[in-house]
Amino acid sequence: MAAPEIVFYDGACGLCHRAVRFAALRDRDGSRFRFAPLHGVTFHERVPPEAQPRLPDSIVVLTGDGRLLTRSEAILHMLSRLDGLWRVVAALGGLAPGRLRDGAYDLVARTRQRLFARPEGVCPVLPPHLRDRFETR
Repeated sequence: MAAPEIVFYDGACGLCHRAVRFAALRDRDGSRFRFAPLHGVTFHERVPPEAQPRLPDSIVVLTGDGRLLTRSEAILHMLSRLDGLWRVVAALGGLAPGRLRDGAYDLVARTRQRLFARPEGVCPVLPPHLRDRFETR
């Protein structure tokens, strides 16, 4: 089985915390994802320095084959790796043109700080059995 992919997230974003918690809870055996804050040690170790400045402050997925996915592509990729109906949701979302998907993503990203409370720490509040999937540095 392939190593888990890394989901980097904005530790100061309540919506990002919810997205990470959502994925962690549905990745029941922890085989699909590990999680780390954007601009943390793991991010700087794993993401090439030339790519770091152009990445958004939201969700970024580092795939098993080294690709960096952002915006709607990152979210759809995460959904496609989950079981059940989430794969169907990802497939249906992928039918929409990328510009339309990213436009909707950007609209939410611009308002996320007002809509979702800022979390107290960089790691989402999770049940103890999920905490070992997070890089806190």
